Amino acid sequence: MDAAFENEWYLARQNSDGSFSPFDRTPGLSATGMESVEPIVQEMITALLAQGITVEQYAPELGPGQQEITIRHAPVLQAADHQITYRQTCRAIAPKHNVVAIFAPKPFLNEAGSGAHIHFSLWNKARTRNMFADLKDPAVNGLSRLAYQFIAGVLKHLPGLLAIAAPTVNSYRRLQPHAWSGAYGVWGVDNREAALRVPSRYWSDEMDCVNLEFKPSDPSTNPYLALGALIAAGLDGVDQQLEAPPPMEREPSHLSDEERAERGIAHLPSSLAEALDALERDDLLCDALGSAMIQEYLVVKRAELRAFAEKDTSFELQQHSVKF
Repeated sequence: MDAAFENEWYLARQNSDGSFSPFDRTPGLSATGMESVEPIVQEMITALLAQGITVEQYAPELGPGQQEITIRHAPVLQAADHQITYRQTCRAIAPKHNVVAIFAPKPFLNEAGSGAHIHFSLWNKARTRNMFADLKDPAVNGLSRLAYQFIAGVLKHLPGLLAIAAPTVNSYRRLQPHAWSGAYGVWGVDNREAALRVPSRYWSDEMDCVNLEFKPSDPSTNPYLALGALIAAGLDGVDQQLEAPPPMEREPSHLSDEERAERGIAHLPSSLAEALDALERDDLLCDALGSAMIQEYLVVKRAELRAFAEKDTSFELQQHSVKF
C-alpha cells in the first residue's frame, strides 16, 4: 500500500483571555490568503523538504487562516512517519511567527472543519502496477475488482473505523452533512460527501494515479492505527470477496429517510461514544489491532469521554482541541 494524509489545519493567534482566533480573515481559497501566510508556509515547506518529504502543492483552505500543504504518497509505514513529521514540523515553526498551528478537527465552531483525508492505493510487489486500477472497468470508474472489494470491506467496518480515524470528542463536530467530511457510509466518484471517494484521474497518468480517499479521518488520529485499521477492513472485503454497493452520485443528506433506508445508507456514528461501541463490537478490527491495544485504547478514550462530560463546550474548544 501507498498512502498520504491530506491535512487541513489552521494558523491562529492566542488572545489575552487564552482563547484562539484565526490568523486572518482573508477569503478562503484566495490569492490574498496565500500572500498573508507566505513567509510562514515557505519556511514550513523548506523544513519538510529538508527532511525528505516531497511537497506537491499548497493552497489556503476554505476557513479563515486555514491551510493545506499537500505531500507526496509513500509506502504505508513511511506515510505514517511522514504524518507525524508533518504535524510536528508545522507546529514547531508556527510559534517563530507568533502564531500557532492548530490540527484540531473543529477548532472554531462556526468555521470549516479540518480533515486529514487518507489517500491510498495497492501495488504489486515490484511496484510496477497499481492494483486498484483497471481502465477497462465496465462501470467506467477505472477501478479493478480488487478495488471494489476493498471498498466493500471499508464500508462494512466504517462505524468501528471511525473510533480510530476520528478519535476525539471534537472529531464529531466536524463529521456533519454538507461538510465534505463523509458523514454517511457510502462511496462515490468525486463525491465529496461520501466516506470513500474516488478522485478524478489525471489524463496524463490514468493508471498510476487511481486511488481511494478516506474522508472521515482527521488530524487528531494516530496515523499508524488509522492505516492499520483501514488495511484490515479493506482486506476483509478482499478475503470475503464482498461486493461494493452502487456508487452514490449525490449528497446522501438530500435523500429522504425512506430513500436512504431502501439503499441501506446509514448515518455514521455521531459521537465518539457511539464509535467506540461500534469498534468494541467489530471482532475483525479488534483482532487486527490486538487485544492489549484495543483494551487500553477503549479505556483511555472512555476516560476522555467522562472528563468531557464534566466540562462545557467552551472548555472543549479552548483547552482540548488546540492541543492537536
